[in-house]
Formats: sequence, C-alpha cells, structure tokens
Amino acid sequence: MSAKTYEVRTYGCQMNVHDSERLSGLLEDAGYVRAPEGTAEGDADVVVFNTCAVRENADNKLYGNLGRLAPMKTKRPGMQIAVGGCLAQKDRDTIVKRAPWVDVVFGTHNIGKLPVLLERARVQEEAQVEIAESLEAFPSTLPTRRESAYAAWVSISVGCNNTCTFCIVPALRGKEKDRRPGDILAEVEALVGEGVSEITLLGQNVNAYGSDMGDREAFSKLLRACGQIEGLERVRFTSPHPRDFTDDVIAAMAETPNVMHQLHMPLQSGSDTVLKAMRRSYRQERFLGIIEKVRAAMPDAAISTDIIVGFPGETEEDFEQTMHVVREARFANAFTFQYSKRPGTPAATMDGQIPKEVVQARYERLVALQEKISWDENKKQVGRVLEVMVAEGEGRKDDATRRLSGRAPDNRLVHFTKPDEDVRPGDVVTVEITYAAPHHLLAEGPSKAVRRTRAGDAWEKRNAAPAEKPKGVMLGLPRIGAPAPTPAPAAGPGCGCD
Repeated sequence: MSAKTYEVRTYGCQMNVHDSERLSGLLEDAGYVRAPEGTAEGDADVVVFNTCAVRENADNKLYGNLGRLAPMKTKRPGMQIAVGGCLAQKDRDTIVKRAPWVDVVFGTHNIGKLPVLLERARVQEEAQVEIAESLEAFPSTLPTRRESAYAAWVSISVGCNNTCTFCIVPALRGKEKDRRPGDILAEVEALVGEGVSEITLLGQNVNAYGSDMGDREAFSKLLRACGQIEGLERVRFTSPHPRDFTDDVIAAMAETPNVMHQLHMPLQSGSDTVLKAMRRSYRQERFLGIIEKVRAAMPDAAISTDIIVGFPGETEEDFEQTMHVVREARFANAFTFQYSKRPGTPAATMDGQIPKEVVQARYERLVALQEKISWDENKKQVGRVLEVMVAEGEGRKDDATRRLSGRAPDNRLVHFTKPDEDVRPGDVVTVEITYAAPHHLLAEGPSKAVRRTRAGDAWEKRNAAPAEKPKGVMLGLPRIGAPAPTPAPAAGPGCGCD
C-alpha cells in the first residue's frame, strides 16, 4: 500500500510560509509524502490550506477554493481537507458550517496537532475543530521540511504587542512570546551544520525581541551572537518596527560582518495625523531620523518599506507627506498597498473611508515615484563588483537568456551570465554590474570568480535523492528578504502589519 500524499497551500506572510514548512514536516514525520509536482487539483490525499486573514476578501478566496474541491472529495471518499492559519483562528465557528466537507480546522497556536486531528477525523468520521487560545509549543520545536537547502527562516518570536488599527494579527497570533537566545542559536548552528549559509530571523515585530525577557538590547545581542557562528555567511531579519529600532541594533548591523546591510522598515504613512489614527507609535521625524542614522553607519544599506495608501481619513495633504518621506528616504523598493478593510479591526469601521477611485489615483502616483527612485538607486550599482549568492528559481527567463540569478548582499536581485564552470544554488559568484532596471541588476560580462560552498554541496545532495521520490508541490516560498514591489495591492512581507 503506497503512502498517502499531501499538498499544502499557503497564503500570506513569511510567518505562514514558515508555519507551512512545519506542517509539511509534521505530515512527513507521520508518514505522508508530498504530492508530486504537477499533481492535478484534488488528487492529493490530504490538502491543507494555511490561511491569511488580513485582506477583506480572504474568506471569499478560501471558500472559492474549498468549493472547487467539494465534488472532487465526493468522488474520492478517503480524501481529507484541513484549514489552518489566521482565518481558521478567526472564523473557527463558521468554516465547517459553510464548508461541511472540511475534515479539520486548526488555529495558529496548535499546528502541531494536525496529524492527530486528521487521524481522529478519519476514525470518527466527523469534522475536528480544535483552536488553541495560546501557544502550545514554539513552532521551531516541530519537525520541518525546509524549502531551501541554502537559506532558512529562523523564528525568534511569535505574536505582537502592538495595537495598530489596521491589523488583526495580534488578535490571531496573540501577545509576543520570545524564544530563548540559546534555543535560537542552537537552531542556527544546526542549520549551518546542514549546509545553510543564509538565515533570516523572523518575528511579527522582530526587533521587539527581548520585551518578553526584560532585555531591551536582546535583539542586538542576538545579531552579534550570529556573527560568531562559523560558516554562517549572511544574516537578515524581518520585519522590524520603527518604535523599537534602537541605536544598538544599528551598531550591531554595522559592526557584525555577516549581518547584511539591508533593512525592511515599514513606514505605512508619512503623515503624523494618519500615523496617529493607525496607532503607530512614531512620527515622520522619528522615521526619517532612523533612516539617517542607518545611512550614516552603513552608506551602502538598501532600505525597503511598506506603505498603505488611502487609510480612512487620509487627505491629499496627508498623502503628500507620504510622498515627501519617499523622496527623502529613497527606498530601494517598496511594498505599496491600497488600504483594504481587515474585518475585526478598528479601522474597518472608521469614518472617512476613501472612494476607490481616489485611492487608485494616489496609489498610481506613489508607484510611479517609487519606480523612478528604485531605478535611480539601482543605477548607482552599475560598475560595482558584487558577490552574488546563486538562487534557485528567481529568474524566470534564465533558461532563455543563458543566465543565472541570485541575491547581492544588500538583497538586490542580480541576473548574470552563466559561468563556464558548474554553479549550484548556494554557491557564490563574483560579478560586475553592467546595467540596472528598477527591480533587478544585470551583469553581462564573464564572472570574476566562482566560489563553491557547503551550501551548494547541500543543494546538490538534496537534489541527488532517488528519482522515484516525489519532488513535491512548492509552497510558493517568497524570496529571502524583501522582493521587488508589484503594482498589485496584495499582502507583502509582513502583510502590512509591522
């Protein structure tokens, strides 16, 4: 009898992507195997939806997907469907009512229960709904099926203590809970031992790390400790909050060689009036002051951001303040969002909801400005010689152009001419930048050096697995760090919540 197959469909931020790595690990630990790539919809034995609740139409998207699976499940009696994540935490009582063919509903705090709940649903032949109100076990203690051999997420905290009026995450993820530094560093060291050379420290409000332990400098200490781990080449983190971004963190970034000079710092709005309505605990002057300090310590730093356009009550003058900050800060790129009501948030019922056409017009002006700045900032990279870590699947046109793609230390995407020698994801290639576009750099000449790495060895080892082993359905893992902005008003690195 062949093993049961599974598929995980992931929506939302890096937290959900990392949780899905845990869900995959749990299922494989329980004997399931990932459905082969290209498996038709509904052909996996278990389909897991790891949901997001930060967009107004998140539930419509989920129920539309569930509806498509209903007739397939009728034809395949042994098939099971599970719904987890933020929407499950929020709508625990309605999912099974609206989609009675769902077998399991679980929340953000008890992802470790999924295999048990699936088995219980099978034996008892009825839906299992189990939502924990607080964290049962820190996610990093669970088995994991990581999507990359050379780069990894490392969760340092879960939950958030902020009360931003546009964000529902604290209600669904709970108050901030920090991991012990020793546990984090042990995980990083274990990953490096497996060949990982780049890690991204992950938290809903990553630089508030330590508030749970009463140590305001815990995050900067953690960055410096990562600098002592031999074989760890690149350290990134996402997403910080301006309120908690202190001088000791800037110093740690500048003084720790393997901490990359890349920063994703959510602005949300440049207007003090709007920031107050959003319940953001900083103002324009404070934000620009942080950017100035970062640039003074690291002139080469690439800074990206999140911006919401059309928050309730935003006037034309408020919007112009956002445009002013964008001109002053000169972000390498920005995730720009049209405000969308998050059900259950204070902002959803605020007066002054702005007409769609006004929001759209402002959004287009902001995107045009940021596009020009991104291009101007990228042009400054032409002529520079950069070490690029080769990535897997970042360049959609690589085969046609005979190029490879990867990330520079500051996280800019670089497409470069394929070297004569064999190069693997995780290896490092030294190239000279010859051309810049708004969202990528190009190195058209021959590579100056190729460094084969333990990370490349790890990728090669993983991909040398027996051919008959299912390759798997990808979770849609976002690139490590902040990718290029897109004109679509979809969720970004922190779902616009940081």
